[in-house]
Amino acid sequence: MLRKPRTVLFGAGRMGRALLRGWAEANCFEPAGSVLVIDPNCPEEISELIRQNSARHAETPKPETFTKLQTVILAVKPQKFEELAAVIRPMLPDNVLIISVAAGVSLEQMEALFGAGPHIRAMPNIAAEVGKAITVLCANTMADNTHIETASGFLKAVGQVESVQDERLMDAVTAVSGSGPAYFYLMVEALGAAGQAEGLPEDLAQKLALQTMIGAGALLESRKQDTVAALRAEVTSPGGTTSAALDVMMGNGAFAEMMRNAVSAATRRSSQLRRPG
Repeated sequence: MLRKPRTVLFGAGRMGRALLRGWAEANCFEPAGSVLVIDPNCPEEISELIRQNSARHAETPKPETFTKLQTVILAVKPQKFEELAAVIRPMLPDNVLIISVAAGVSLEQMEALFGAGPHIRAMPNIAAEVGKAITVLCANTMADNTHIETASGFLKAVGQVESVQDERLMDAVTAVSGSGPAYFYLMVEALGAAGQAEGLPEDLAQKLALQTMIGAGALLESRKQDTVAALRAEVTSPGGTTSAALDVMMGNGAFAEMMRNAVSAATRRSSQLRRPG
């Protein structure tokens, strides 16, 4: 076992737990002793996962354990970010890679809090809990391809990874993929309620709505050679039931406009939260 950890993860909350479970599946804990998890309230199931994978756990950071660190991953709430940075900055080795999955914390803020060095901002979504996340990375100018590959390796354990160079696009990323699961849940909820209004029992209506969405997504994923529009056309017979429904949803561009307005509102709000006051 390594005497000193090479990677430290701060936070064993929802996203931290998802990362740790993904790392266990992807052998990201190798070599033994390379990963340290710091959280004062680590759940017992996660403590056990850490033990099973020959990783380490601590309630608080200690300078003597940080001397060989190569990567710091911050999976803490945004409101705790500045406080944590003030504590650990004096402990960190020079040029350590810092990866933040804290929503809304910009690269500029990271550089102000940690000083010059390779910093990467990551925006995963809630599907990390089941290994189906889509994460977007954005790196500062001091992070090279090796740093980006390192970050991608950690995040690929919970799903797919993409990247953007223009950090301004991260607000739109937040609006589409960060908030996107809620749009899906609303669609399932509304479709089930609509079925119930047509006389279906509530339990059956919700089950039909949920499994239809899950199945449609799985089919879409399996048919990567086809466009979304092509698959929609397969289901839509001219003059049929699907066509009647889509005429309502797509008439005058209503559905597309509603979605554009929703994503635009989320993007603006993300920008506002990034620049308080």
